[in-house]
Amino acid sequence: MNLRHQIIALTVIPLVIAILTVTAFITWQSATLVGSSIGTFERNMLKAKETELLNLTNLALSAIQSTYDAAGPEDEAAKEKVREILTSLDYGKDGYFFVYDYEGKNIVHPRQAFRPGRNWLDLVDPDGDPVIANLIEKAKEGGGLHQYKWQKPSSGEMADKLSFAVGLDKWQWMLGTGVYLDDVFAQTAAAKADLRANIRKTFMVVALIAVPSVLLVFAACMLVTLRERRMADGKLKELTKRIIDTQEQERARLARELHDGISQNLVGVRYAIDLASRKVRSKSDDASGAIDRGAEALNGAIKEVRRLSHDLRPRALDDLGLAAALQALLAAFTERTGIDMSLDATPFRGNLKPEAATALYRVAQEALHNIEKHSGATAGSVRVWTVRGRVRMIIADNGLGFDHGAVSQASPTGGLGLRNMQERMAHFGGVLLINSTSEGTTLTAMLPKSAGANPDGAKEAA
Repeated sequence: MNLRHQIIALTVIPLVIAILTVTAFITWQSATLVGSSIGTFERNMLKAKETELLNLTNLALSAIQSTYDAAGPEDEAAKEKVREILTSLDYGKDGYFFVYDYEGKNIVHPRQAFRPGRNWLDLVDPDGDPVIANLIEKAKEGGGLHQYKWQKPSSGEMADKLSFAVGLDKWQWMLGTGVYLDDVFAQTAAAKADLRANIRKTFMVVALIAVPSVLLVFAACMLVTLRERRMADGKLKELTKRIIDTQEQERARLARELHDGISQNLVGVRYAIDLASRKVRSKSDDASGAIDRGAEALNGAIKEVRRLSHDLRPRALDDLGLAAALQALLAAFTERTGIDMSLDATPFRGNLKPEAATALYRVAQEALHNIEKHSGATAGSVRVWTVRGRVRMIIADNGLGFDHGAVSQASPTGGLGLRNMQERMAHFGGVLLINSTSEGTTLTAMLPKSAGANPDGAKEAA
């Protein structure tokens, strides 16, 4: 995986993880909230059923109260009357009252005619629950609720049933009634199905939003990456072309300097030596003058070689530092052009890296070249100083100025020009500010602390 793919992955993967996390949290929260609501709904329904059972039981007790209170323990006539009353007190298709004695014998059961007269104490439901025994136990305890499975009269199927049993202790009877809970569970199941449907719907909505978003982010990353890559390739090609052009220009300049300067001086030295040789052979009195002229021509060639070497890499920059190199550069410039240039390097601390000092020197060199060729200035100044470990250099002249934007458009790849000066500063994290008016031009080069030879020491000194 190359760097571009790594960047895309680092951009897209956290987004996907965040979306999945948010989706999972929303789903979990929705399921929790709705599950809690369904649980509350189910409990309320069961509570309502319990209240209904208590009311129905009280209704049955009220119906037999007078007969039961007036009868004795063995009053068969009263017992028969109570059986008739309870058998007639059914409600709905699945609502009825049932009676068992404490031994488990069925006394009343309006819906299942085969049960009266038989003992059902050992009856268990499909879950293994001894139904009649538990209901009798609840009746003996003073009344209570019990849930079990029982055949539903309307459908003939087994269903969950909640019953309330109360005791008629004088006759050793258990009176009870119950309601079936399948409607409660059906409503709960429907609510849970709605919950699952809503969760799926929510997940689909989030997915429909998240997937296009991820694709858009991925596409945007790809477009930005491709665009940056094209720009980088373009800049690399432009830089390569500029480097080649600069190399060719420098070679052409050196060739001209060698041909027009050193070569001509050496030819003059050769002619002077030849002339001196002929005069010596002829024993002419002017032989010494010819030798002196040859020596002068040789000195000129030596000076030209020194000038070329100085232009390529001034020794003063390595031996004496930036301030001394700038002083020598300005002196040579003033001597050659007649433009008066001054240097103020008093507050400068020479703690720059060699590469950064070279960059500032080249900026000054190129600025002086522009002043000589384009400004029409008669004077200028260079000021170098250090502020809190950061080096600043200002080069100013009193020339005609120029339009920076127009120059940049007219020559976007203009060799060792303003753009090269800016790139030299940018290489060290610095900047080059240009301010040009009709009254002159000012260049401000600024380097950060990191360009110092000892940034920590610079910080302490600041």
